[in-house]
Amino acid sequence: MDHTAQVRTDVLVVGSGPAGASAALFLATYGVDVLVVTKYRRLSDTPRSHITNQRTMETLRDMGLEETLMREATPWESMSNTTFCTSLAGEELGRVQSWGTSEARRADYEAASPCHMLDAPQTITEPVMMKAAQERGARVRFETEYVSHTQDDEGVTTVVRDRLTGSTYEVRSRYLVGADGARSTVASDLDLPFEGPGAVGGALGIIFEADLSRFVAHRPSVLYWMLQPGAEKEGVGLGVLRMIKPWHEWMLMWGYAVADGPPDLTDDYIRELAVMLVGTDDFEMRVTARSPWTVNHHYATTLARGRVFCAGDAVHRHPPTNGLGSNTSVQDAYNLAWKLAHVLRGTASPALLDSYDAERAPVARQIVERANQSIADTGRIMQALGLDDTSDPARLEAALAARKEPGPEGDKVRTALREAIAYKSYEFNAHGVEHNHRYASGAVVPDGTPVPEHTRDPELYARPTTWPGAKLPHAWVTRRGHRVSTLDLVGGGEWSLVTGIGGRAWLDAAEQLGAERGLTVRPVSIGPGEPVEDPYGYWAELREVDDGGALLVRPDMYVAARSLAPPESAEQARAWLADALERVLGPVPAGSPAV
Repeated sequence: MDHTAQVRTDVLVVGSGPAGASAALFLATYGVDVLVVTKYRRLSDTPRSHITNQRTMETLRDMGLEETLMREATPWESMSNTTFCTSLAGEELGRVQSWGTSEARRADYEAASPCHMLDAPQTITEPVMMKAAQERGARVRFETEYVSHTQDDEGVTTVVRDRLTGSTYEVRSRYLVGADGARSTVASDLDLPFEGPGAVGGALGIIFEADLSRFVAHRPSVLYWMLQPGAEKEGVGLGVLRMIKPWHEWMLMWGYAVADGPPDLTDDYIRELAVMLVGTDDFEMRVTARSPWTVNHHYATTLARGRVFCAGDAVHRHPPTNGLGSNTSVQDAYNLAWKLAHVLRGTASPALLDSYDAERAPVARQIVERANQSIADTGRIMQALGLDDTSDPARLEAALAARKEPGPEGDKVRTALREAIAYKSYEFNAHGVEHNHRYASGAVVPDGTPVPEHTRDPELYARPTTWPGAKLPHAWVTRRGHRVSTLDLVGGGEWSLVTGIGGRAWLDAAEQLGAERGLTVRPVSIGPGEPVEDPYGYWAELREVDDGGALLVRPDMYVAARSLAPPESAEQARAWLADALERVLGPVPAGSPAV
């Protein structure tokens, strides 16, 4: 080991995938000295994750990157027609209008966020995030492998290896973030507790180029699911062709028994699979990548120990169903980054960091369970056809033919199949799974009211609320006559105080207390004649407080505290806000103007 020099940084991030790249982006944007190390020689060269949901787009909008990503990605409108069929050239069993693109769901999605979903593979998102992170001060070292770490009361000493030279050296940081994927060495070294059976299946990922536009351009989608003999064997429930770039770059997914190990991925074997799923051999293809991967059901119940935090696939490992993986990874980082920034600046007690585990560990469990349940739900399609498996091609063919028969038996099969495919909305339209997180931690101050009840299915439908621990609702308002989202009024690494007419005392208190604590509490007043107006009345419908009530909003756009009514006096406004800030951030830091 080279003891002559020690690299120093505030935060060391291990890994450059969605969690690591976004952590670097958020931390650098907030002015934190951050270093990323990755054992790989480049960013991802395979487009593994791709669905980019509204909440992730909101975080990137906050970073000023929404339009950049929109220029590169496949737009929302081209993600719609999730198709179940025997092959691309074969018979259709049904479709699900997905990701909120149907007439019935479009309004729900557009009302919940200023952002649209996108299909943005990792090969797009990682470079966008990492480039911006570097432009904002983050440093990145490729071919640098994490070896081990030790921590003490002042920081973390991490040993890394330069894979080009084989030499090792130390990185000294205040905090360490393990974003090193599903085989996380950092999580292993921390001995984090995990639950779930672990590996539950095997799948093949084969990336190839082929012009398949004649089969799909008329029914644009991200995913085409194939019912073929052997398709239900482990994997993700059926055979899949996933669009990477319309309509000439694809990923083929096919299951295998993980206990038996993956098959030999020869050119002939891959061609045979592709021909089966496309339904004809009348196409040319060029394979660009091939690899097996494991379908996991595994989540950490604790995400951090001391000064070391884990994020992304390091702590939630699951199949790609529902498109939750990279989205949850980015949102882990968004939750953690502002807290690290505040502690490093001295504007918050280190106890604030305990809220990361309290808030994100329940999300890790939720999304792992949901993704695996979506694989199980695919079995409903088999059941609708009266099949236990697809091992007998003649029986499969007969079952498919039965749905075309007239009479009661045919009606029964058709009805069951329609219902089974429609049920896949729990995978492809699970809007509530993406938006309905409710945090309970020391970084949230309860107001004594119960959690608002869901009036519709909480997995399918987003339920906006200003209840403490919920994300601030999106509503279109105007600033100087121009339409903006309420989410555009908050974030940016700063606290915000949202009020309206009659709330002047809240804003004065926010300015005073922010100055005393050495942080910005951004004033936001919404109402007629205020800096922000509510001409559509959308905010009045969603705010759940009086005109002069108050919402204290965290830098990650979550409501930290709420006062339903206006303050009775300036003193009462100051006392309420001072108490809320102290409960979340700790006492006024030493050295601030008030000390």
